[in-house]
Amino acid sequence: MNFSLTEEQKSVRKVVRSFVDREIIPFIKEWDEKGHFEVNILKRLSELELMGVCIPEQYGGVGMDYNTLAIVCEELERGDTAFRTAVSVHTGLNSMTLLQWGTEEQKKKYLVPQARGKKIGAFGLTEPNAGSDVVAMSTTAVKDGDSYILNGSKTWISLCDVADHFLIFAKTNHDLKHHGISCFIVERTFEGVTTKAIKGKMGIRAGNTGEVFLDDVRVPAENLLGFEGEGFKIAMAALDNGRFTVAAGACGLIQASLEASVKYCHERKTFGKEIGKHQLVQQMIAKMSSNLEISRLLVYKAGWLKNNGKRNTRETSLAKWISCNAANEAANDAVQIHGAYGFSNEFPVERYLRNSKAPVIYEGTREVHTIMQAEYDLGYREDKVLRKMLPAWPFEEVNVETVKS
Repeated sequence: MNFSLTEEQKSVRKVVRSFVDREIIPFIKEWDEKGHFEVNILKRLSELELMGVCIPEQYGGVGMDYNTLAIVCEELERGDTAFRTAVSVHTGLNSMTLLQWGTEEQKKKYLVPQARGKKIGAFGLTEPNAGSDVVAMSTTAVKDGDSYILNGSKTWISLCDVADHFLIFAKTNHDLKHHGISCFIVERTFEGVTTKAIKGKMGIRAGNTGEVFLDDVRVPAENLLGFEGEGFKIAMAALDNGRFTVAAGACGLIQASLEASVKYCHERKTFGKEIGKHQLVQQMIAKMSSNLEISRLLVYKAGWLKNNGKRNTRETSLAKWISCNAANEAANDAVQIHGAYGFSNEFPVERYLRNSKAPVIYEGTREVHTIMQAEYDLGYREDKVLRKMLPAWPFEEVNVETVKS
């Protein structure tokens, strides 16, 4: 086991941290208050080659390892959850899914421009009546010649108004339940695709989240990702990647809560001494610090498994569950340490607390992850090798002619 970051990883952390300090933190309070998603941040991340950081170079990415993606997400969330979410969705849920399941033609057409940040990808699984219960989805895809006709809607879709490409999951056979779901690459420009942002969110107000509507959308058959009926497996594999980035981001939120709390502990005095001298305050600081270390270790272990081409559903679930819970607790304690000031947006900790609530709900509620972990121990759940696995790192150059043959 090697717990040291490489020089390349340290360099990426430094670059992203500097970017966040310079281009996000000074403006995030205003963006959050106005519910404004600053799309130029995506352009800047593209210029820094961070939108395809763990995508192989042959597909337009930088070719770094999966834990480098974790570092990017951690540092972005230290600035605000909205921008970590953007990378989670674009890279983790969409691009890495294309990398794992796409044909060479699909990768050339969709993955390459996404990895370069020229196009933005989103992920459409959740519906108004189908969250944790994926099989309850009502969006349909009916084969019509050399196309599929999609009808339905998706909700709580991050980047809904700015994405160019969506991975949309739909029922191709209602009778087959899990095996009746398929996945499609849908372009925003396809006739019948409309989107609408959701306003009035409790947190992540600086992010773009909303609904995607599909009204007789004709999708070419070659845009079917994987096989017909393979959509559920594709979605679950995608969530392994999405949850990994969410867990990594949670580490950033713990770090931000800790930094803000330590700073305030030295500034604020009560009963003639810094509040950091009070033992119950120290207890909260210690919990943040220990949970940060625990969460990072869980995230990096999941990343190590990804680097080695191994299934990591169990480990990623655990990392997501523990780190997101820890981030929620850290933000809550940060508000408590700030006292009445923590209840005001004069300090960032109230935003941290609002933002920390969503990750314990999306991409598997903490209750779902609790059940998953128990089922592994009880022998009710077992992960098998998928038909297509996420490529191990370091990436090997693939001979396209070999693939075609």
